[in-house]
Parts: sequence; C-alpha cells; structure tokens
Amino acid sequence: MAQPEVKSESVGTVVVAGAANLAIAGAKLVAGLISGSAAMLSEAAHSVADTTTEVLLFMALRRGARRADARHPFGYGKESYVWAFFAALFTFVAGAGFAITHGVTTILVHEHSGNFLVSYVVLAVSFAIESVSLTRAVRQVRRESRRWRTTPRRYLRLTADTTLKAVFLEDSAALIGLLLAGAGVGLSELTGDELWDGIASVLIGLLLLTVAATLAYSNLSLLVGRAVPERLRREIEHALAGLPEVQRIDTLLTMQLGPMDMLVAAKVDFRDEATGAAIEATADEAERRLRERYPEIRYLFLDPTGSLPGRGERGPEPPLQDGPMDPGLR
Repeated sequence: MAQPEVKSESVGTVVVAGAANLAIAGAKLVAGLISGSAAMLSEAAHSVADTTTEVLLFMALRRGARRADARHPFGYGKESYVWAFFAALFTFVAGAGFAITHGVTTILVHEHSGNFLVSYVVLAVSFAIESVSLTRAVRQVRRESRRWRTTPRRYLRLTADTTLKAVFLEDSAALIGLLLAGAGVGLSELTGDELWDGIASVLIGLLLLTVAATLAYSNLSLLVGRAVPERLRREIEHALAGLPEVQRIDTLLTMQLGPMDMLVAAKVDFRDEATGAAIEATADEAERRLRERYPEIRYLFLDPTGSLPGRGERGPEPPLQDGPMDPGLR
C-alpha cells in the first residue's frame, strides 16, 4: 500500500471518530443533566475527552506528515508522537479525572434525580454511533495486519501508527464505558441505591486511565527512538545478507522516524574480492529490494566495513541498539 493512502486512511478514521464523539458528547451531557446520573455525566466527559483527543490526533497526522527540510533532514514524523502524547494526557486529566471524582462524590452524597428513560435512549443511540466508528478502525487494523503478515492484536501492540491505535482503543473503551453506564443506571433504578451509579462512574474513569497510560507509554517509547519490531528487523537483515557481494552483516540499526517512516543503517562486510563498482551496485540493489517490499523504509545507509580480527566466520554480532524487544512478533 502506498504511503499517502495509508496516511489518508488514518486521517479518515480519525475524522469519523471525532465527528461521532462530538455528536455523542452533546447528547450525553443533556441526558446527564436531566437525569442527574453520575455515570452519564462521566460518559459525557469521556466523549468530550475523546473529541479533543481526535483533534489532537488530527494535528499529529498533519504535522508529522510535513516534508523534510534543512533543519529537520529526517522529517517531522516524531512530532506526531508529541501530539499523540498530549492526547493521551488530556484523556487522563479531563476524562479519567472527572469520572473518578464525580463517581466518588455520587457514592458519598447519593444524589440523583431519577429520570432514567432519557439515559437509556442516549446510551442506546451512542452505542450504535460508536459501533460505526469502531468498525472503521477495526477494518483498517485488519487490513494493515494482513499487510504485515501478523495478527491484529500484535499489530496494535507494535504499530508505529499511534493515531490508529488511539482511535481503536478509545472507541473500544467508549463501548465498554456505555455498557458500564447502562449497568450503573439500571442497577440504581432497580435497587433505588445510587451507589451503583457512582461505582459505574469510577469504573469508567479507571477504564480511561488504562487507555491513557497505554497510549502515553507507546508514544514515549517512539519519541525516545524505538527500533522496528524484531521479526521485521530479522527480515531486513536476511534481505541484506542475501545480496551479491555481501559476506556478513556486522551491525544492523533501525529506528521508527514516524508512523510511516523507518531508518535502517548497517555495517556490511563485503567480500574481499568485491570491487568499488560492485559494492555500489549492491547498495543500489539493497535499496531497491527493501523499498519495494517495505515502502516505509525512508532512509537506508550501508557502511562497508572490513572483517574484524579474530572474527573468522562466526556470523553477525548482536545488534547494539535493541535492548529488550517487544515479544509481539517473535
């Protein structure tokens, strides 16, 4: 899949999710004010947080897609992770903070006006709208996981497209939150005790807290400079090692520069009899093969290096940069 298409698809997914959340937030707010339900007001805060998050994710996609220039020769891909990190923080503060605080207050005070019908109607409509948004995200996740020959679950764990990951997790959390809110309102109506409504609100807050922490950690890892997944790294190393005139790959370094940009740098031990022209042709062939298979490889650097004393034919050294790898694609 071509790079621009992937980016435009992610933009479409974010826009659909944002529009859905904006419509739902207003309906939940009205229902929460009429019914006095803590769970409904928490769900309204949830949707407001999600709407703001989608705006920040849209900024992430647009800002990160800018072309490289003299001051930023590797492009602006990492800026997308900055905006996505801000989105996670907003979910943490505005969504989770309000839901937990309001839920605890309801448990202690037990205030509720008792108009349950409006809450049920809004919850049902919201569930239908959120399902449409999540369906689009699921389709994109499945399509991308097939492209990378992995499972949707592993793709979500390892993908550098944190905007898609954020939409998927937030829409999933939204559906779970609606079920929790419905359960809280229903139990409060059946028992006459607003404790259940407050508990539902606290659970919604904890759900948002989990999503925000997951997204924040993922974006921080990418901002620091995360390597590509281990299986992809092995495939790149195998492709380089199979090139004409290549005797061994001594070191292979990789890094995600952005959602759709990768950097690959390798120290390559060419055969002793290889001429300068042959090495140059091999480097061109490496670039052609890898970019044909992985268009996301934006930069490829090969550093010819001689055999190290005492190395013999022991094979490549372990990579210097990797550290603990996510086991998702091992």
